[in-house]
Amino acid sequence: MRAQAAVVSRERYEGKGPRGRFYGGDTLLLMDELLRRYAGEVKLIYMDPPFLTGERFIMRARVGAADWKAGKGSLSLPAFSDDMEPDAYYAMMRRVLEGCHSLLREDGMLFLHCDFRASARLRLILDDIFGEKNLLNEIAWVYHTGGTARRYFSRKHDTILFYRKGRKYDFNIDAVLCPPTEPRQNHMRRHVDPDGRVYRSIRSGGRVYTYYDDDPVPPTDVWDDVSHLQQRDPQRTGYDTQKPLALLERIVRCASREGELVFDPFAGSGTTLEAACRLGRRFLGVDKCPLVPNILRRRLEGAPWELLCEGGMEDGVCEVDVLRGVGFYHFTLRDLPMPWEMLDNWALGYLQGEEMRVLSQAARTKKHPELPRELEVPVYDGEVGLRLSDVRGKSYYYRIACEKN
Repeated sequence: MRAQAAVVSRERYEGKGPRGRFYGGDTLLLMDELLRRYAGEVKLIYMDPPFLTGERFIMRARVGAADWKAGKGSLSLPAFSDDMEPDAYYAMMRRVLEGCHSLLREDGMLFLHCDFRASARLRLILDDIFGEKNLLNEIAWVYHTGGTARRYFSRKHDTILFYRKGRKYDFNIDAVLCPPTEPRQNHMRRHVDPDGRVYRSIRSGGRVYTYYDDDPVPPTDVWDDVSHLQQRDPQRTGYDTQKPLALLERIVRCASREGELVFDPFAGSGTTLEAACRLGRRFLGVDKCPLVPNILRRRLEGAPWELLCEGGMEDGVCEVDVLRGVGFYHFTLRDLPMPWEMLDNWALGYLQGEEMRVLSQAARTKKHPELPRELEVPVYDGEVGLRLSDVRGKSYYYRIACEKN
């Protein structure tokens, strides 16, 4: 059976937990839409924008079962260009940050991730929009990867600028306590309690303060306990500039609570959205890279979320076999608009206008590198929809005429 091409601009996924949404597009161009829907609703914004490096970054896409088994990508695809002129870059960032300020709740917070190239001017822009007194921290994320410089001190940290919107912000330090890394200061008296736990005490102002050596401690503004991702790390998606999940989980835990809305205007590899999803927060993301939806379909597996993109119709012949079972349709892919190894993931569901409600999907993974040619979908009223997504980020949508009786 030949499938008929369809126009789809929204995919809706079912699952457990708070619902999320991702917009494929330019944050600046979408800001009016975001403000219309979410002004004053966002609890936490984390952004990892371009760093003004002048470079072009890539994604190393995994092609077929061989790449997934090897755990590395063989196809280099453009992810984003970080080559804007400085004046245009700072003008863009000001407009995005002004919009983000309006999106935040009065008790909301913003974390902006940058480095030595842009941190000084971005801080001035943030001071102007949020107010100097609302800067809470200039966090140094320290790492040990990379080479050693000979003409200057090696650059081994990024900066994360942490601002509140208003004075009554909701910051939860107890949610991010860490194991102690070293004993308390040795000028305190050392004791051992009846259970064998070591503690130390000090008298100050007529009171005795007690600290156990194994009590968790809050992080400081120097974060040297969250490592950069190694090249072979299982978290790796192939997307350049990907940040570790542990880094975003710390930020999400301390600056939001379950059910609240977390927004990433430069979502990239999707780490913020996955962290929010894992921790029971609603999430909102934007990115214009066409490769991001393929990443999110894996990282958000089992979550209820929506993917919004520009509706279009890709040319390409698709042939499928359909068998009617008891309460389900059984589909087998035959002829595709791309070579089999180039197919990254595919899905079945039901169409309603330009929306596809996804009910069944399959994707290549490290654990399951072979992509199945067969999927089933329940028999419901409506038109059955099929999506095919290739490794280059292109998606083909089809409607399939299935016999109802």
